[in-house]
Amino acid sequence: MKRSTNSTVTFSVTVTVIFFLLSPVTSLGSGSTHAVVYGSDTVCALISGQSTQRILCYDTRRSTNVTLNPGVSFSSIAAGDNFLCGIRSGGYSLLCWDNIGSYSPNRKRIYQSDTVLLENLSVGDKQICATVNGTNSLKCWRGSDQSKPPNERFQSISSGVGFSCGVSIRNNQILCWGTDPVKSNQIQTGFGNTTMVTISAGESHACGLNTTGNLICIGNNDSGQLNVPSDQPNHYSSLSLGSNFTCAMRISNSSVVCWGGGAERFNNVTDSISFESISSGPGLICGLISSNLSIMCWNPSNFSRILLPFPEVLPGPCVESSSLCSCGIYPQSDKLCSGSGSICKSCLIQFPASPPSQLPLPPPSSPSASSPPSKALTRGLLAFAIVGSVGAFAGICSVVYCLWTGVCLGKKKVHNSVQPTITRGGSNSRSNSSNSRSLTIRRQGSRMLSMRRQRSGTSSMKHADKAEEFSFSELASATGNFSLENKIGSGSFGVVYRGKLNDGREVAIKRGEVNAKMKKFQEKETAFDSEIAFLSRLHHKHLVRLVGYCEEREEKLLVYDYMKNGALYDHLHDKKNVEKHSSLINSWKMRIKIALDAARGIEYLHNYAVPPIIHRDIKSSNILLDSNWVARVSDFGLSLMGPEFGKDHNPYQRPTKAAGTVGYIDPEYYSLNVLTDKSDVYGLGVVLLELLTGKRAIFKNNGDVEEEEGSAPVHLVDYSVPAISADELGTILDPRVGSPELGEGDAVELVAYTAMHCVNAEGRNRPTMTDIVGNLERALDLCGDSHGSISSGICSIVSD
Repeated sequence: MKRSTNSTVTFSVTVTVIFFLLSPVTSLGSGSTHAVVYGSDTVCALISGQSTQRILCYDTRRSTNVTLNPGVSFSSIAAGDNFLCGIRSGGYSLLCWDNIGSYSPNRKRIYQSDTVLLENLSVGDKQICATVNGTNSLKCWRGSDQSKPPNERFQSISSGVGFSCGVSIRNNQILCWGTDPVKSNQIQTGFGNTTMVTISAGESHACGLNTTGNLICIGNNDSGQLNVPSDQPNHYSSLSLGSNFTCAMRISNSSVVCWGGGAERFNNVTDSISFESISSGPGLICGLISSNLSIMCWNPSNFSRILLPFPEVLPGPCVESSSLCSCGIYPQSDKLCSGSGSICKSCLIQFPASPPSQLPLPPPSSPSASSPPSKALTRGLLAFAIVGSVGAFAGICSVVYCLWTGVCLGKKKVHNSVQPTITRGGSNSRSNSSNSRSLTIRRQGSRMLSMRRQRSGTSSMKHADKAEEFSFSELASATGNFSLENKIGSGSFGVVYRGKLNDGREVAIKRGEVNAKMKKFQEKETAFDSEIAFLSRLHHKHLVRLVGYCEEREEKLLVYDYMKNGALYDHLHDKKNVEKHSSLINSWKMRIKIALDAARGIEYLHNYAVPPIIHRDIKSSNILLDSNWVARVSDFGLSLMGPEFGKDHNPYQRPTKAAGTVGYIDPEYYSLNVLTDKSDVYGLGVVLLELLTGKRAIFKNNGDVEEEEGSAPVHLVDYSVPAISADELGTILDPRVGSPELGEGDAVELVAYTAMHCVNAEGRNRPTMTDIVGNLERALDLCGDSHGSISSGICSIVSD
């Protein structure tokens, strides 16, 4: 992302100066995707390209990595004196870890609310503050709550040592508060009545951009940290302040320049590097490099620098819906967020208008002086105005055409969906079990705005460029001529074999049946086309990847990544498999983790695929486990594309007959032939019940003993839901896993109540996939550091 400066002329003879501010203003403890912890030289960051935007910390002294809450997603983090805080994705929770420099940080939940969500985070040496999403009101903790300004709303906040400051929305002036009134009063008085846009705090000084785009610094200047380079007015965006230095990012090329405390010695290095953002501790500066999203840190006091051994770091928070990105989406957002959201480009910040003759463009000798715009600038502004006028005329014509043809009045609507709240024992519960114990599924209205989707047909995607084409002889050779010993299962249109390609890749090859009757042949043909159409364009960590295909005469084969650990169904219901892998599958934490993986894959299909996709055959045998026990949804032979907005009351399609698997098929879909995304929710609910009870979707039951023969078949929903509603969950839990440990009890209960509402008879009363993902994330978080560890290679720290 490159920064630039644009200007525009309005017809009322005023000029509005606009700057790109593509990165958050970052100080000792302002919220960002990376942070430096005071005193320990530990750097923490939000890691990209994974199913959760987890926090990874690196201790530069001991050269060790520590992961905090590995199964939880965060939107921003900020550091204080030996502690770190992070806002959970969605803003409903604030977690902090004390003793961050030790091997066992102590986690504390500082804030939790399903309705009042947090956004801008600010952490000082001790104090913690954040603004509320939507109202911009202020909340503070750990000592600074009593001194915060009452009834003020802030557009920017930042914290230093003993003080915090913010830009008031009421008058754009700086207000400061904190445990050190001398510092806070000095800095607030120094800014005076100057109208500001941003603020960034250091140990004992603060800097910010005023409403004309100039950089102003106030406070202690013992090391020259207030001496803004005189040749760089109106050229800065993001800021980062330390104990005795100030750093800023240039708008022109995203490079970093620092001054004060010897930090200038690195300017010859940082002048040639583009950064996404910068953060600082008292003596350490870190920048996120644009070219590879790695973190480079440098120390002004000892003239050392280091590239941290992190994977790619998020350049910004992953938001649930791309419709929230009013200024566009960051490149490769889908990859960086692993299909679980989008990263928004930062918007232009518009400074207040002023007459052209008084437009502040100060000369180098006086950062606060004013001079008229140059002739070149005037010509540029005039050209920009002409282009804008043409664009406005085109826009008016589009609106007229839209109204004339009636296109605007059709079915293409954007729905703001507020999801149901599920409660225990409440009269407002929309489930059939009004006496169930409490469970809240977060309202997603503010986070899950409906996304615009463009319909596209399957035919154009059948032979997508990303799917390799294999010859039949290649695949026959890879499977030992489709030998029985390589047979590993069956799918929606054929038998699946394990194979090894000539280049050494292990794959799973699905071969369609040949010489079938015409009707069956047509069904297999449709399934084959569906798999290619969907999987060739879907790329997500929790969806099985299509490697390629083969079409030769009547032979139709599909090639997938090989899933070493097979299907979830086998691990739950094949006694040999369960006993063999009991150390992994027989833990509540692992089962919840698998459920969360699958839910994220389905959520991607419903909310982020364009157009949306309904799977139609969610079941435990279609949830596969790779070599790292990551769960992936498979088998898209029955899948259908949805309309532009596949919400509760907009059925995806009305196929000629209901399709799916007995035990998992949505009863509403089966009886009424109305298919919505809630049909997949029902199937996942049955899978959740399988994970809880260890029983098949349809089983024969004789008392407490599950039998293959001799008894009437029982549906798992009919068996489980009454027990969950009656607070008798313990009577149906899988005995092979054992009783939940401390913390796991609440997690298992949360999963049970989520499952119960997923299998509600009416689709409108079922939660959305986003609701389910949120609940399973919380359930996994509740498991803490129980024996069912799901991390490998990096120390995982989760404690209450």
